[in-house]
Amino acid sequence: MSIKLLDNEAFYGYRVRRTVNGKLYQEYFSLKKNSRRMGPRLQKQIEREAIARDEELIQEQKRVKKLLKAHRCFNPDGSVKGISYLYKTEKSGSVTPIFQVGIASELENKIFCTSFSIKAHGKEEAWVQAVNAYAKHKLINKNTKLYKKLISSSPKKAREK
Repeated sequence: MSIKLLDNEAFYGYRVRRTVNGKLYQEYFSLKKNSRRMGPRLQKQIEREAIARDEELIQEQKRVKKLLKAHRCFNPDGSVKGISYLYKTEKSGSVTPIFQVGIASELENKIFCTSFSIKAHGKEEAWVQAVNAYAKHKLINKNTKLYKKLISSSPKKAREK
């Protein structure tokens, strides 16, 4: 919840604060009337109004997030955000090409990081495994256009790690 009770000389009341599609919404609900603090019944009513407004903003956040999901998955060059094609140097000194997945998981609400070896699986299979892990944690179904676009967006060149 992004509702905070502010109690200072400048303001006494609730602040509702959320960012929706890059725009900050910050709204204030005063608990003063005629320069005097409201009674508990009116305070509860104002608190319910603030909670209702926060819930509206949460729903708008979810709607925009769902609407822009496909756009957020790709970099401007067409590569997949969160999947990198790298050369990893092992402790032995050997260089191994990998696909590294590093994303904020919507499934587990934490950072998810793993890698798939191209030497062990082959480039195509390693890419499919990386995209499957990405799709699982970004809650993307395998029978969607977005998933098919992710599969077809395999990078051509690796960068050094």
